[in-house]
Amino acid sequence: MNPSTNPPRPRPRRSLGFWLRTLHRDVGFVVVGLCLVYGISGILLNHLDGSDPAFSTTQSTATLAAGLNPDDLKEAWTANAPDLPPIVRTAPADESHTKLFFRGGLGVYNAQTGTVDYELYSRRHFVYWINRLHYNKLEGWSIVGDLFAGSLIFLAISGLFITKGKHGIARRGKYYLIAGLLIPIIYVLIS
Repeated sequence: MNPSTNPPRPRPRRSLGFWLRTLHRDVGFVVVGLCLVYGISGILLNHLDGSDPAFSTTQSTATLAAGLNPDDLKEAWTANAPDLPPIVRTAPADESHTKLFFRGGLGVYNAQTGTVDYELYSRRHFVYWINRLHYNKLEGWSIVGDLFAGSLIFLAISGLFITKGKHGIARRGKYYLIAGLLIPIIYVLIS
């Protein structure tokens, strides 16, 4: 028989499992970058310890003359700390303390001792931007966030049906699924 005379074979019909595996794989590749953004920023946000991880804080003390009024305080600060940011405004804290506000910092002047305890903040650019994405602080990002959330739901559900046999959802997999569902439920119940 001549191979050129054979009729073309019909394409095999693709199963639902084939399409789930294909889509699961391809969607998984697409969302890797988003998983890294949300995963890294999530870890950082879980360990705030009372401070914003997007900024580093430097604490220092400066000594000026005692008993300065707000105008003299600004002048003395500029003369004694020319490399530091200028005072933007002041506000009385109590009878002997004045709050100082800088661009990128805060301070407190003690009129009795003349000391200024201040802290300056500098942005950690990578952390700052991934936290802005995580908190949905960029215009239009909510669409990407919703698509990402939908992708995670798809990956979770399609992943249930990809593996067959003794490791699949019908056998051993159901116990892992139940364990995964119980973790947040138990945590909420004991909190």
